[in-house]
Formats: sequence, structure tokens, C-alpha cells
Amino acid sequence: MILTSGLTLFGIGLLAAAILGIASKLLFVKEDPRIALIEDNLPGANCGGCGFPGCSGAAAAIVAGKAPASICIVADGEAIATIAALMGQEVIEREPELAVRDCTGGLRAADLFHYEGALDCRAAHLLYGGSKSCPEGCLGLGSCVRACPFDAIHMGPEGLPVIDPTQCKACGNCVDACPRGVIGVSGMSARLLHLNQTTDCLAPCRQKCPAQINIPRYIEQIKAGDYDGAVMTIKERNPLLVTCGRVCPRPCETVCRRQYVDETVGINMLKRFVADRELRSGVHLPVPCAKDTGKCVAVIGGGPAGLSCAYFLRRLGHSPTIFDAMPALGGQTRYGIPEYRLPKADLDWEIQGILDLGVEAKLNTKFGRDFTLESLKADGFDAVFIGIGAWQASGMYAEGEDLDGVMGGIEFLTAHALGQKPETGNKVIVVGGGNTAIDAARTCVRLGAEVTLMYRRTRNEMPADVEEIVGAEDEGVQFKFLAAPARVIGDENGRATHLEYYEMELGEPDESGRRRPVKKEGSEQRMEATLIIPAIGQKPDLACLYDDSEEGTCPLETTKWQTIVADPDTFETAIPGVFTAGDVYTGPDLVISAIGDGRKAARSIHYHLTEAAIPIPETTQKTMIPYTLFKEIDSVERKKRAVLPHLCHGDERNCTFNEVEGPLDEQQALAEADRCLRCGLVCYDRDEPFLAEERETSPDS
Repeated sequence: MILTSGLTLFGIGLLAAAILGIASKLLFVKEDPRIALIEDNLPGANCGGCGFPGCSGAAAAIVAGKAPASICIVADGEAIATIAALMGQEVIEREPELAVRDCTGGLRAADLFHYEGALDCRAAHLLYGGSKSCPEGCLGLGSCVRACPFDAIHMGPEGLPVIDPTQCKACGNCVDACPRGVIGVSGMSARLLHLNQTTDCLAPCRQKCPAQINIPRYIEQIKAGDYDGAVMTIKERNPLLVTCGRVCPRPCETVCRRQYVDETVGINMLKRFVADRELRSGVHLPVPCAKDTGKCVAVIGGGPAGLSCAYFLRRLGHSPTIFDAMPALGGQTRYGIPEYRLPKADLDWEIQGILDLGVEAKLNTKFGRDFTLESLKADGFDAVFIGIGAWQASGMYAEGEDLDGVMGGIEFLTAHALGQKPETGNKVIVVGGGNTAIDAARTCVRLGAEVTLMYRRTRNEMPADVEEIVGAEDEGVQFKFLAAPARVIGDENGRATHLEYYEMELGEPDESGRRRPVKKEGSEQRMEATLIIPAIGQKPDLACLYDDSEEGTCPLETTKWQTIVADPDTFETAIPGVFTAGDVYTGPDLVISAIGDGRKAARSIHYHLTEAAIPIPETTQKTMIPYTLFKEIDSVERKKRAVLPHLCHGDERNCTFNEVEGPLDEQQALAEADRCLRCGLVCYDRDEPFLAEERETSPDS
């Protein structure tokens, strides 16, 4: 029986061998010799970062045309060039990428419960999302460390992964291993294109900043003495840091957690410190730009929104050309902000840094007169950005405001900036309560006039920056509160001589939350004036958009406030490929808001030129994240906030346009940076004396 079975198996074996022998002759498959040659030139890491199973799989994919010669994330440039030559392919230059950690919590983040499960972040995350109090923060169990095939990650003393940039190959294994999205792989372009996400480690100041600057990072860099690094961090979101260091009203500081301990951190002071350090050096730090794409974009308007849009388009590899109707770039930062707040030489230096990247500018070139949307398309521009600002002054709605001797606030400031020396006389009335009104009033003081600023509400409701109001008081501007213009009275030559006004009282709050001013009947009074400056609002002038037909049609959708309608997520208008941002889209707003929206518009233009659609993730942060806005800040020592020095005092200040405020010195800046709590979503730095006391009183100690 055994013999029979053995013979049977032996026969089956012989038959199988014969079949395989015949098949090998009939079905012989010759392997492409390039696969072996390419595999020989790959590093043999078999990390899988290319998306294929090992280097042999990558080689086969390259030969099959399923992957470019540059698919390997580990191979150096010489190896890629050799592989490309074997395939007859063009070498594709890949932008350098690194794994980056977006979390500052670590040991600072409290535990919700004691975890005793498997020491793996993915396993811990399955249990109520993990034990850490921060819903987005690092769980600290090191899954990313074990996933890295290049030993580029280790857990640092703060309980957070630390990435070695010299070892990281951007393979993405750590990204796949992290259940919280704490680690990502990105290069320069990805960072420029990134929108704040609710899953990011966003301190309240970052959430509030219209430009989405990584404020905690640049303050931490200042604290460490890395001033150039701080400048480059800011420039990933804001190319006008010298300007904003002087004129930004600091919305970020309104939500600074430090205010619940003593006073807010001087965030803008610190921005100005590093910005002025670069400025005084006279040399712009080198700003990297992506490889040229060959795409051309017309940027209409050289104000903050247009400059920002052009800057980020250039950094993303496109070729922007700015068209501006004025003789110099800067928009309202040049023509609406006086020299004593923003020296024009400093603005020139900052703008030149943008142009030096390869941005072209055509000045004294007016939209609607010298070119149109149609002519730009005919000239070969692939997309258009409209950022023409809001240059038209709103009227007082008072009888006689068309008389000589009445000049709108922005009109007055622009005329002065152009050197036209508008005549003020000796008694000026400025009507309004915003920064434009304050700027006009303080400018007239410097021109030798006695100035009264009339505002229909009280000082508490004035929208101007507090520092600007105080500055105006210090310089002798008189304030007439609870007063509103009724009519302008002129002489026989049609020139204004007096302003008649009503006394007002405050009623119920309006849509802005401020109490509505109500006219007191029979309260009319007169005030003498040689110049009346209404500065109660501005709006865009959209005449440039209308054609010459009798109907005067406009190709874009507009609002009753004379702003352009666009998609709020992409900034694209009703015309595909035409985008907008800044005051012409929002109405008069902050410089920093125009800069932030200029970048977002550049992002959309980039995707419009390179992708099928403009991605807007569902987790994009649009409002403040409620759970991050707590007010109980314990275990933090009180520290005094820095004060900006004043460069001009007394008569020197009132009689010249020299800059009033100066920057912090290095010692002050380092002390102010040390006040930052290095906040994350819920974590922040506590001071060691308090922590030591807590450890001594802890039941576990």
C-alpha cells in the first residue's frame, strides 16, 4: 500500500515537472532590464514612503510609467537624475518637505483619566479619544517614533515628539501613525497655502489674527534670540510686518490669555521689534519662492491686499503684475496713514522687498481708463485679482457740504501725502471718530491749525485706536462729543465759514452694539471753521468697472454698499478667474485684514491655475473656538507689560511729521517675550515657583 502511494506521488511530481518545463518554454516572460538598473540606483531603504511595496515595486512602477523618476523620497538628486536618464524622462525638482509637529501641549496638558492600556497612541485614542484634556493634542505614547524607519523622531523632555530635520525623509509614516493629526508633512508651498483648521494647535491669538500668523512661534523664537527666524515665521503670513508693527490695532491682543493674569502680551510690539531689526540692517532676509509655473496674474491695486496677493502668488511660483493708478504703491498705507505713524521711507523699503522677488509694477495706470478685464485677458493674463480699495469718502448728509472749504478725510490725507499742501486755515473741524478722523486731526495740528474733532457719540464709543485718541489729546486736539453736523454755512463767495451742529444724546444700542445717538430738538449751535473735514466713512469707487454704454453695465455683481460680491470661501467673483479682497470686498477694514484676505485670494488663484477645484476643508477655522476661551489662568506670576518709547515730545512732536513711537530695545523685547504663556488650544505655561508649590502639596508627593 505504502509502495503504491509512493509511486503515485512520484508520478504526479514527474508530471508536474514536465508541465512546468513545457510552460516555461511557452509562457516565458522577459523582465524589462531597466527595472533592475533602476532598482540598483535606488537606496534600498524599502521604507514604502513612495507608496509602492519597496524599492523593487517603485522601480517597476517607474518603468511602467505609473510613477515619475523622482518618486523616491530618500534618493538624492544624482540618483534621480540617473534614473531619469534611464527612462528618458525629465527630472522633476521636488520641493523639500519635512515632518512637522503642530502641538505645544505635551506634559502641560492635563490628564482626564489614568490610562493603563496598550502604550500606543492609536489604541489610546480608541478609548474616549485618549486621556489628554486637549481634544487635538499629542497623546505622547510615541507611535510616531516607532513608525519612523529613519530614526528621525524621538520623544523630548516635554512629552512631545521631536523631529530631526537632518534625518527626516518626509515618508509620511509618522503621519499615518498619529491618530490626532499632530504630525504632518509639508514644504514651503504647503505652509503658505494652509488655512487655520480647528484641528490645529491654535492659541486664541492665532485664531483672532486676520492674517493667521503663528504668533506663539515667533514669540518663542524671539525669546530664544532667533530674530531672523521670527521674521521668517511672520513672513509666511504677512509681507508687511514693518507697516503692521506700526499701524495694526492688534485684534490678537484682545483675546490674549495673559490679560486674565495682568495685562496682554505686547504681541505687536514684538512684531515691530524684529521687523525693525531687519529694516535697520538694510538687507532683506532671503525669501524662498517655488519654481516658476509660467502663469501670469494681473493684480489691480497696490494697497495691502494687492501687495499681499502678489507676494504670495510670487512665492507660489506665479508671475504677478501689479497695476496701480497712483504714482507709488502702498494704497491707504501710503496715502491714508500720516508720516508720523508710518514713515514712507520704511514703507518704500518694505514694498521693495516684495518687488525684488520678481513682482512687476505698473504705476499711474488706471483700471477702466488704461486697461480693462477684457484687455488683460487679451494680454495673456491667466487670472485677475481686484483690490482697488475704498477711496470714496462718505458724505455728512448735511446741507452745504459741497461748499469750498469742505474736504473728505481720505481726500485731505491723500492730498497731503502727494505734497499738494491743502490749505487748512487756523480753525479746523474734523467730523468722525475713526482712525481716519484722528489722522486728519493730528495732521492739521502739525500744519499749525487749532483742531476740534466732532463725534456724535462719546469717547467710549469711538472706533479709533485708544493710543491714537490719547495721542490726539496730547497734541492739543479738542473733542466735541455728542454733536452731529446739521449744515455747513458759507459766505458770499461760496466758502464754508461755520458748521451748524445738533447736540445728541445716547439711546438704545444699534446693530454695532453701541448706543444710538438721538438728536436733541432745538439744540442747534454754530462753530467757526476755516476747513471742515468729514471723516465718517469710505466706500469703494466702482466707476472703473462700468462700460461706456448708456446703461453703464458692470460685469461683476456688487452690493448696495458699493462692494464687489465674491464667494466668501474662495474670493472668486461672478466671473471665473477673477478674484477680489480688501476694502473693495469688505468695505473699509483693517490693514491686517486686507493682508490676510490677500493671501487667501492668492491661495484660491493658485488652485484655480493648477487644480480642478479650490479646496476648502470642512474643519477650516472661521470663528473663535469656544472651549479655548476660558478665563481662569492659575499658577502664573504677574509681570509688567513693556511700554513703547516715544521718539518725539512736546513742540517737536506737534510741529514735525517725525515718527512719534519707537521700537522696544532688545532687553525690553526679551522681557516681553518672556511674558507669553506659549498657549495652545487649552494648555499654557505655568511658572516654576507655583508648580514647585503644587508638587509639595500634592497627595502623591
